[in-house]
Amino acid sequence: MTALAEGVAGAGSVEPAAPARTGGRRGGAWRMVVLVVLGLYFAVPIASSLWFTVRDRGSGGLTAEHYAAIPGAPGFAEAFGRSLALGVLTVVLALLLMVPTVVLVELRLPRLRTAVELLTLMPLVIPPIALVVGVRSVLSWAPDHFYGTPVADAMFALQEPTLPWILVLVYVVLVLPFVYRALDAGVRNSGLRTLTEAARSLGASWPRVLVSVVLPLLRTSVLNASFLTLALVLGEYTVASILGFETFPTWIVQVAGSQPQLSVAVSVLSLLVTWALLLLISALDRRRRTEESS
Repeated sequence: MTALAEGVAGAGSVEPAAPARTGGRRGGAWRMVVLVVLGLYFAVPIASSLWFTVRDRGSGGLTAEHYAAIPGAPGFAEAFGRSLALGVLTVVLALLLMVPTVVLVELRLPRLRTAVELLTLMPLVIPPIALVVGVRSVLSWAPDHFYGTPVADAMFALQEPTLPWILVLVYVVLVLPFVYRALDAGVRNSGLRTLTEAARSLGASWPRVLVSVVLPLLRTSVLNASFLTLALVLGEYTVASILGFETFPTWIVQVAGSQPQLSVAVSVLSLLVTWALLLLISALDRRRRTEESS
């Protein structure tokens, strides 16, 4: 009886063999197929554009003359410099507007978080074409009704062709959803309330808290927001074209009519620079996480 009981107990303690799972292998295969299809979806157009710019139609070989001709192309330096200046100004104004807003909502006004999110999402709801048509109507209407007044002078100053500030103001509105999302994600995972209260208890003023505590804490989020803003400004065509200003994207479209390979070469080069900036931000983010974990 004792031996029989021990045998029964031993038999009960043996775990049944786990059934083979084929669903995991199938899911992995499907994921690989999806990744390959997506990779081809992005890689084939870029590879085709690159081949179009380096193929020499005369000899049938490869050439880099179109890329070498970019710096000396007529109007390239002015258009690219103007778009870069507009991007930097847009980044500065957007951060000056949204960093204090995000901090204030997180620390003092959490009940307004939903309202702020809805307001910052409005540029995604309103089509850019509708926004720019409204802006153009105001710019054409105001000088006629306020001629000889500071309002008319301000309207003319905003439309200065060398540096159109009206584009900066419109771009700030367009980038609000991306800037707010990037900063809000950084604020929620940073323990900002504890650090700001500690700084305030040590006698730091709010401007010093923003410069010495908030900005270093949100360094990666600020970089992400700046990158998204700069990428949008350097690639935005609709607003600048309708308002009649020459920027980097409008210059590319103008050149495409007479020098198509040059315009595609500029587009490919700008895309590679954008990717390089994205990889740089990712590397800085990984380095920061490694330093924090160590």
